[in-house]
Amino acid sequence: MGFTIGGTRIRDMRSGWTGFTGFTGLTGSRRRAVRSAECTAAAEYTGLWGWDVVPGTRASAGECSCGDASCTAPGAHPLGFAPVVPSGAPLDAVTDAWSRFPGASLLLPVGRAFDVLEVAEEAGRRALVRLERMGLPLGPVCVTPTGRAQFLVAPGAARELPGLLYRMGWDDADLDLRCLGPGAHMTAPPSDLGGEGPVRWLRAPSLDAPHAPPQARLLLGTLAYICHRA
Repeated sequence: MGFTIGGTRIRDMRSGWTGFTGFTGLTGSRRRAVRSAECTAAAEYTGLWGWDVVPGTRASAGECSCGDASCTAPGAHPLGFAPVVPSGAPLDAVTDAWSRFPGASLLLPVGRAFDVLEVAEEAGRRALVRLERMGLPLGPVCVTPTGRAQFLVAPGAARELPGLLYRMGWDDADLDLRCLGPGAHMTAPPSDLGGEGPVRWLRAPSLDAPHAPPQARLLLGTLAYICHRA
């Protein structure tokens, strides 16, 4: 058994899936109704790329859908009562989740399948061109409506970043570069980020690319150099 996304057949992993419980069955018409762009993308992320997904809040006019007037991350954090949809979850499980939280944004927990190196968008675009010319292994890269470029790298980068910068001689430089690690969440395409607009892939996940994201050290030198020049 399996399901198809974008012409690719995905193995149905129901027999080994032990995620959230308590969902009732959906009729075929209801399943179709809740298969929004976020729902379809979530199914791709869990089924194709092996990423966990979490339904997240939305924001409008600076106010977060969580209802907390003092929210420090409006439209950019998980719904506190929503379960994680684990990697490998079948399409029906993703559809069930989004039927319970219609309109939820799509968040990816960082620190599990990947960490994130984040720089200014212009620096990220320039670095991506250079890295591709160098033939280095690259993972997905997205850009946010707030002008940031996010490079997905192997887990552990956030922990290793200070030491890597020190060994490369960039520890004393004033760089617009940070790393997101365990505990953080990345708003994923096509969801809106904090009411500012949609997040977009600059370099989308591809079946032709290596499944595992690259080690941060392979990208960090180029990213740091271009951030410093900027």
